[in-house]
Amino acid sequence: MASFPPRVNEKEIVRSRTIGELLAPAAPFDKKCGRENWTVAFAPDGSYFAWSQGHRTVKLVPWSQCLQNFLLHGTKNVTNSSSLRLPRQNSDGGQKNKPREHIIDCGDIVWSLAFGSSVPEKQSRCVNIEWHRFRFGQDQLLLATGLNNGRIKIWDVYTGKLLLNLVDHTEVVRDLTFAPDGSLILVSASRDKTLRVWDLKDDGNMMKVLRGHQNWVYSCAFSPDSSMLCSVGASKAVFLWNMDKYTMIRKLEGHHHDVVACDFSPDGALLATASYDTRVYIWDPHNGDILMEFGHLFPPPTPIFAGGANDRWVRSVSFSHDGLHIASLADDKMVRFWRIDEDYPVQVAPLSNGLCCAFSTDGSVLAAGTHDGSVYFWATPRQVPSLQHLCRMSIRRVMPTQEVQELPIPSKLLEFLSYRI
Repeated sequence: MASFPPRVNEKEIVRSRTIGELLAPAAPFDKKCGRENWTVAFAPDGSYFAWSQGHRTVKLVPWSQCLQNFLLHGTKNVTNSSSLRLPRQNSDGGQKNKPREHIIDCGDIVWSLAFGSSVPEKQSRCVNIEWHRFRFGQDQLLLATGLNNGRIKIWDVYTGKLLLNLVDHTEVVRDLTFAPDGSLILVSASRDKTLRVWDLKDDGNMMKVLRGHQNWVYSCAFSPDSSMLCSVGASKAVFLWNMDKYTMIRKLEGHHHDVVACDFSPDGALLATASYDTRVYIWDPHNGDILMEFGHLFPPPTPIFAGGANDRWVRSVSFSHDGLHIASLADDKMVRFWRIDEDYPVQVAPLSNGLCCAFSTDGSVLAAGTHDGSVYFWATPRQVPSLQHLCRMSIRRVMPTQEVQELPIPSKLLEFLSYRI
């Protein structure tokens, strides 16, 4: 395992270029509590960006128009500014698939967001398929919102209308993730210590409850082929689940504090987890090995100090779509961009009170949400991937580690394909 503490030589670290800001409107008597932006999300096709502005409100904006506004008007964009207002959806539903801005009142504090898109050939797993309230077409784009009261609301992104209200969790719905295969299978993670699997093609029927966490579940993420789910939570928990059988594969051991975020690499060969212990670990999810460690405190803290209030809690982690870069967000007022083969951040950006981050669909922009309901955007490190890396990703999309290790090839090539060099 490679252990990568942060370097102190700032000459090697580049400042990320700011793309823009979406500043949440604040009334003079608004309570600060409840304004937090716990989650940001990009639509799978890159058409929309969504974030929780706080006080029950979710805002959906066409991403291409948002970028254009940043270019025309500079980086600052107060979301209620009339001069920068994006076109709103018409009430008659005309031009349904043309991206329009929506402001959605979810009825309670929003803790989680996720976009889901439908693929018609992926059928529902339900037994009775004779009648459904909803028949989702190929052009369907949904937004799921997880609320403070344990409810999950499903919205039509194009019209802003409420489609489903999923009720079963008894505590905060902390995270949501759709299966990437277009099946509209939704998994929710909650403070009630459970994960629940919902089939939206079966009118939101709850298919399974995944139990195993002994405390709050903070986050969950599907592997790119939708066969595996990672869930992380309090008490150092990192679990991997088989999503065909709905059984636990293994528990990953290594963190010293609550684990609050997770994300798979685009080829499914790597898993990133972020923890309050000041570390981001990169795992091989197929065998549970820790391949890399990115530290946010130097020297690395002892397990006792890492398990307490160390002022370097890592709040979020996200894999770029190039499979080479990772972004992390910590309480030391910094956003860091890491390469999976470098032992120090390749770019940094200042951010106070950050809570979450996500890469845009094309990987060119990182969005980060803050305590006051605002969003900040930075240009990400751009590098043409090597042919070796592209070949490695192509192979690892279809071959788990166990199959790679059985290939009759030189050991150095095996190490490269296994992300060990």
